[in-house]
Formats: sequence, C-alpha cells, structure tokens
Amino acid sequence: MSANHSPGPGHPRPEQSDDVLLLTPGPTPLHPRALAALHWPVRGHMDPDVFAYNDGIVASLHELYGSGPGAFAALLSGTGSLAMEAGFMNLLEPGERVLVVSNGVFGDRMAEMARRQGAAVGLVSFSLGEPVDIERVRAEAERFRPKLLAVVHGETSSGVMNPVPALGAVARETGALFAVDAVTTVGMLPFAMTDWGIDYAYTGSQKCLSAPPGLAPVAFSARAMAAIEARRTPVASWYSDALGMRSYWENGEGGRSYHHTVPVQLHWATGEAVRAALDEGAEARARRAALLAAATERALASIGFRPLVAVEHRLATVLALTVPTGLADEEVRRRLRYDHGISVAGGLGELSGRIWRLGLMGENARPEHYLRLMDALARVLSEPHLPALFEEALAPVA
Repeated sequence: MSANHSPGPGHPRPEQSDDVLLLTPGPTPLHPRALAALHWPVRGHMDPDVFAYNDGIVASLHELYGSGPGAFAALLSGTGSLAMEAGFMNLLEPGERVLVVSNGVFGDRMAEMARRQGAAVGLVSFSLGEPVDIERVRAEAERFRPKLLAVVHGETSSGVMNPVPALGAVARETGALFAVDAVTTVGMLPFAMTDWGIDYAYTGSQKCLSAPPGLAPVAFSARAMAAIEARRTPVASWYSDALGMRSYWENGEGGRSYHHTVPVQLHWATGEAVRAALDEGAEARARRAALLAAATERALASIGFRPLVAVEHRLATVLALTVPTGLADEEVRRRLRYDHGISVAGGLGELSGRIWRLGLMGENARPEHYLRLMDALARVLSEPHLPALFEEALAPVA
C-alpha cells in the first residue's frame, strides 16, 4: 500500500482538521513541544531510553504537584476518568467510607465510581455553580468519619473553584485521606499537595498541559502509599494498582518490572508539555488565563452573556457564561464550528443549553485565539463591535 494511500469510505479523514480551534474545557490545542515530541522515534516500553525519560517525567510531576518526600508520581495509561477511579480503587477497600463533596457533574461522577466499588459513600451536595460551604462539610465529616474525603478542585461542568486548602484542613482534622480532582487546575494554576494536605491528585494530559488525550498524570503522597501498602485486601483493579505501577516507574532492588505496554509517544509528548508548563511557571500561566477571562467576559457582556459563578468562587480556567435569552445556543455553536472552525462547549446535564464553557487552559488561553472567536461571533451575530471591545479590554496589560 502506498504511503499516500487515502482512507477508504469506512475511514473518513477529517477535513481541514488543523483549522479547528479548540476553545473547549479540553482537549486543548497541542503545545508545540508536545506536537514535536509525537514525531520522536518509537521505543519499546522497556527500553532504557524510555526509563530515562520517564525518570525525568516523575521529577517534573513531583515539582508540578508539590508532592513532597516519599510520594509516588506516574502517568496512567488512560484519561482523567481512569485516574479518578484509580484513586478510589487504591485508597478504599469494600465497605470503607468516603465523603464526596460535589457541586457539579464530575463531583457526582466521583460518588458513582465509589459506589460501584463497594464503598460506603456519603455525599455533601451543592447546586451547580454554588460554592462549597466549609462548615457544612466539616460537620458532615465529623459525623460520618470517612477514611477518604474527595472533591473536584475546578468543577469543569459549571466553572466553580472549590476551596481545596480549607477542605484539606477538614480532612486533617478528621483523620481522613484527601483526594483531589485537579483536571482543570494543575498545570495552569498554583498547586501544592503537601501544603494543602492532599494525598492523591490527578489531571488529564489534554487539559491544562495541552498534550494529546490518553494519559493521566497522578501523584500519591507518602501517606497515601503507606495506606495502600497496609491494605487488608488487594486492589480490585490490577491495571490501576499503584504498587504494581510503582514497580515499573521506580527502579527497585530487582530493577524495573513490566506492568503494561505504555503508549511511549504519549509519554514523549506529555513529558514535554509538563516541562513547558514548569518553564513558564504557574503564576504566569494563571495571570494569562485571568486576563483573557476578564477581557472575554467584558466583550461578551455587551451582547448579554453573564457569568454563572460569582467572581470570588470562579474557576480561572473555565469561563462559564449564561446564554442570553433569544440566542440559539446549538445553532450559533454549530456555525462557529462549521463556518469558522471554532469549537465552543455548551453546558452539561442541567446546564445544557443554558451556558457556554470557554476553556482557558494551556494553549487555548492565548489572546489571538479569543480575538478569532470575537471576529467569528461578530459575523455570526452581526455584532461588529466585539473584536474592538475585546482588544480594548486587553490593552491596559498588553
């Protein structure tokens, strides 16, 4: 078969795929260093080059998470949902108690995963976009006495930022382990596992890091690893067993052990993306997201979009805006995608048709990308002032 052979009718090739700008809460456009690394030579998963590169990834992940001495960090071969499940698999045995704090779709997903694994699940629920009431969580934790407290740091479904440091204090007060979904925060915003009392944290490669989808960077604290080692029963998921994974990622007395065939090209790309995030720095990346969010909010407010979440509880990396009355949500987003090559996410669950969710993570948090969105909306909605208003909002800090 010729190298230039086109896919048959059963395998259609996306048209003009390079021209689709992802302004979604993930995946995000690839970082140039991640894209270049996908073309590096293929190596076997037990090759010395892979082990050497993985050691660099581990060091970078410890720095990214602020995980502290004795922690274990790795890339799971799967998405952030695998990492969510792996946390419950490793840190809970059947019948043990977990208290999940939820104010969105992904908090609810945590509770569902824990139930399916046979845990005793307590749930402290808040409305979509509503901030967490720490005292209510503290009271329930004192009553329920969970082994594990779990929360989503940045709730992707509603754009709310949850108070992880304060929740970490609740976990310490009640003797619970603390698991945090950092999918829309780590790699773009400051994050400190040790300082905040976090025992398990994870993200997805395709979010703030702007690497291809398919890997989940995770970190277990020394306390979490000790709890896993002290389990009475084996981890129910062989694939997600942190002790089994550690034998591949860390060079023990007997050397490295084969665990599973890791996707080496994704390791190359994600390792470069993590390093790029560290090189830029979390503070600089957070400023970049905040400035774009403010300019975007100001421009779109002129046509009736309003923030779903109060500013003091707002997630910097996912701007959730309510859709103006009379705006045809699906039709406008369809025209943006097919007429202008821009992908924008709508709401999930109860918020479907009610909000837009604009990603400000990694490589989609760039002024030129949002100026392109304003240009497109100016045409779709006949609102020619949008680009100028956006640029004006950025001008004081340009």
